[in-house]
Amino acid sequence: MKIKSFESIYHIQRNYKIKRFFFIFLALNLFVLFLPWTQNIKVKGSVTTLYQEHRPQQLNSPIPGRISKWYVKNGDFVKKGDTLLLLSEIKDDYMDPKLVERTEQQVKSKKGVRGYYEAKIGTTNAQIQSIVNSRELKLQQLTVKLGQLKIKLVGEEADLKAVTNELLLYEDQYQRQKKLYDEGLVSLTQFQQKSVSYQNALAKKTASENKLAHTHQEIVNINLEQSATIQDYSDKINKTEGEKFQSMGLIESSTGDIAKLENQVSNYKIRRGLYYVLASQDGQIADLKKAGLGEILKDGESIGSIIPFNVDYAVEIFIKPVDQPLIKLGQKVMCVFDGFPAIVFSGWPNSCYGTFSGKIIAIESNINSKGLFKALVVEDGNQKPWPPQIKIGTGVKGIAILNDVSIWYELWRNINGFPPDFYTPTNQESPSANEKNK
Repeated sequence: MKIKSFESIYHIQRNYKIKRFFFIFLALNLFVLFLPWTQNIKVKGSVTTLYQEHRPQQLNSPIPGRISKWYVKNGDFVKKGDTLLLLSEIKDDYMDPKLVERTEQQVKSKKGVRGYYEAKIGTTNAQIQSIVNSRELKLQQLTVKLGQLKIKLVGEEADLKAVTNELLLYEDQYQRQKKLYDEGLVSLTQFQQKSVSYQNALAKKTASENKLAHTHQEIVNINLEQSATIQDYSDKINKTEGEKFQSMGLIESSTGDIAKLENQVSNYKIRRGLYYVLASQDGQIADLKKAGLGEILKDGESIGSIIPFNVDYAVEIFIKPVDQPLIKLGQKVMCVFDGFPAIVFSGWPNSCYGTFSGKIIAIESNINSKGLFKALVVEDGNQKPWPPQIKIGTGVKGIAILNDVSIWYELWRNINGFPPDFYTPTNQESPSANEKNK
């Protein structure tokens, strides 16, 4: 006898499909284990810029001064060269309103003094030339006189020779007359006549020798006078050249003073232009630090910041040392920017929504103070462009894409604690290829 209540409670005769569901579930799991999975590294970072000139620029006071007028306020948009504020002078050395004109007058006066010294050098050169000409003329006169004396010396030497010959003749006659007189062959009168002739010849010889000696002395005096003339005119030339070099030194000194004054004029003119603080580039004014008029600015003191318009954004990501060997140049990185909704499947990057693609262009070799390596990621031009609303400093979560493997392999790797496989991007050139291109 069948008991209906027993059958209703225990369902003994009912055909269950649990085994079928079990095998279907097992088959699905096996199928999932062989699905592809993209290995990845999760990193964090922030938005930055690729170029230094695209970063927020500090506005600094070029000179110390007092704020006289503001032309901008926080949040204003300016173009390069726009006037931001006007400064007035606070240093006593620059308060003269005609400082540039007076300094230019000093330059003009110094140039006039230099011109006078240049004219003096010209006069000195003419004096030197006159002294040289006078010396040459004087030496020519002495040379002519010396030549005359030499000619005179030749004549006197000839006269002396003739007088000497005549003296020898009279001496011979005198000796013969004396001998004849001693023998009584001639009279005393004849002997005295020969004696007088002999004495006259002797006197003529003495006079001729004296004239010759006098001429020799005159020649010596002329030679001495030539030396004295050369020395005298050399002293005059040296003295005049000394005055010339003194004038040249004053010219050089004046030239240095002129250069110094002209430098001051240029500095004063440039300083006048620095009273107006100008925008260094197109951008937005932010973080003005001075409250109003009359405040004093020091040299180089910060006034505020200017945030550029056109920025080539990049993302700086920070990588753990254990993951650093897996990061390569050209590697793909999926970026999730703060403030932008995203649905992320880290193992299936192509199925993600709200992520933006980038590629690594630089990896720093040194570790920072927090024990991380920094890499720089830029927009991938072949993928969806980055949102224009991002700003410098925006937080970023990055997913560095590695190899495609099976899910079972990824589970096995994680269970065993193995690191992801080393990854080499297909668009990265090897060092040997770079060397060949060079």
